[in-house]
Amino acid sequence: MLRINELKLPLDHADADLREAILARLGIAGADLLGFSVFKRSYDARKRSAIVLIYAIDAELRDEAGVLARLQHDAHVLPAPDTGYTFVAGGEQLQGHDRNERPVVIGTGPCGLFAALILAQMGLRPLILERGKVVRERTVDTFGFWRKRELNPESNVQYGEGGAGTFSDGKLYSQIKDPKHYGRKVLTEFVKAGAPDEIMYVSKPHIGTFRLVKMVEQMRENIIALGGEYRFESKVTDIEVEGDGDARQIRGITLASGEHIPTRHVVLAIGHSARDTFEMLYERGVYIEAKPFSVGFRVEHPQSLIDACRFGPNAGNKILGAADYKLVHHAANGRSVYSFCMCPGGTVVAAASEPGRVVTNGMSQYSRNERNANSAIVVGITPADYIDNPGHPLAGIALQRRLEEGAFALGGGTYDAPGQLMGDFVKGRASTAFGSVVPSFKPAVHLTDLATALPDYAIIAMREAFPAFDKQIRGYYQEDAVLTGVETRTSSPIRIKRRDDNLQSLNTRGLFPAGEGAGYAGGILSAAVDGIKVAEAVALSMAAA
Repeated sequence: MLRINELKLPLDHADADLREAILARLGIAGADLLGFSVFKRSYDARKRSAIVLIYAIDAELRDEAGVLARLQHDAHVLPAPDTGYTFVAGGEQLQGHDRNERPVVIGTGPCGLFAALILAQMGLRPLILERGKVVRERTVDTFGFWRKRELNPESNVQYGEGGAGTFSDGKLYSQIKDPKHYGRKVLTEFVKAGAPDEIMYVSKPHIGTFRLVKMVEQMRENIIALGGEYRFESKVTDIEVEGDGDARQIRGITLASGEHIPTRHVVLAIGHSARDTFEMLYERGVYIEAKPFSVGFRVEHPQSLIDACRFGPNAGNKILGAADYKLVHHAANGRSVYSFCMCPGGTVVAAASEPGRVVTNGMSQYSRNERNANSAIVVGITPADYIDNPGHPLAGIALQRRLEEGAFALGGGTYDAPGQLMGDFVKGRASTAFGSVVPSFKPAVHLTDLATALPDYAIIAMREAFPAFDKQIRGYYQEDAVLTGVETRTSSPIRIKRRDDNLQSLNTRGLFPAGEGAGYAGGILSAAVDGIKVAEAVALSMAAA
């Protein structure tokens, strides 16, 4: 099999044109092409009136060696890499391990889900614990909060089966280095669970909330069929650790019910919002350090504006879909302002997990056909900015909570989010009425002045950035575009450090910090990939025991 990269065709090309382009690139007759498949398809929209599709093709040839020799100087024609997944342990390697000992996976977001799946596929019968509810019950609770302002602190956008990514755009791409093609394993398992086949080859695959719900349910059934066990509404409130110094070893966990579960292997995939669990781990001596994250607002524009700016006369093309964007501005005060988690044709959602606090996030369905585009526009901050208990490993959490409490008050104390029109924000005046952009946030957006919603350095940088973004996307500085606050859960404010060689906690053996909550991922795909890596580390540890 050969991989052909950078094969370019017009946006409106016919199906037969792709085959002809392959033959022309390789310089072969039709009979010599035995078959082909699209490995990746992206687009180049720099010339909006002449958008080009860019393909990576895997082709099966009659004389592969001869073609490779003839095209040895063509850097875009290479042997196709093996992207299949191989288990690191199983069968004979695990025959000696204690069959009564089961690895425990805490959390059922993408990281925990794939850690559990890989462990189950290797025959290790994982026990999966989730503080929230099964995904459909959780969905009912979440929509109830949006409609009735009734927050369930254990069942919401952050907690429950599927993790925070369930209520998102469902993006399945990442910029992580992936030499072992773990991402391919993730996409393959998602397709098996009901995702559309196109996620295997489009450049920016996404699924959307409703499809994710069904997929998470199917993967749960697969894990159970392989010997895994799920327990929902099972919050971990304590861990048992024996020994001191380098001899510290996890021996078990305790649930809120009081039940103690003995185990020497725990995958900690708790997500970036499990603040009470972070606090418990810190109290038990697990090494934790503060890390940077970002804060800002959600911004809504008409999706039609973004489509026209990005695609010009090709706006609305089915292959292109709803347009996204990526923006960055380096402000005069030294802060970087950038777009994060852009949701084309989506909605801004209430993502609080603690009473008396307001948090925003973005969500899209697979169709991405809602009226507005939304994105977080955020400012990077570092532990040096954490003025609440400065120097403490959990100081970032304190800052998040303070900003979320402030947003709750600015919104009127009813879980409405504080909002402001972009033009008013830049000019420093409170907003009193919406313009052409109708905000999508539920329960509602309460217009106010967002100047006190974030630290001064963030407000100053963002006021500078919005007009500057207009140079990158003409029309972006739309005075009646809506800002909704606050976005604070961009990533975990801590890192639970782990060893590079075995992925176990820096100072607690048997504890495997993983995913977004531990500071080792950002997004569905990277979290799932980290879950695979950690599952492999657990399996190798159990095989060696």
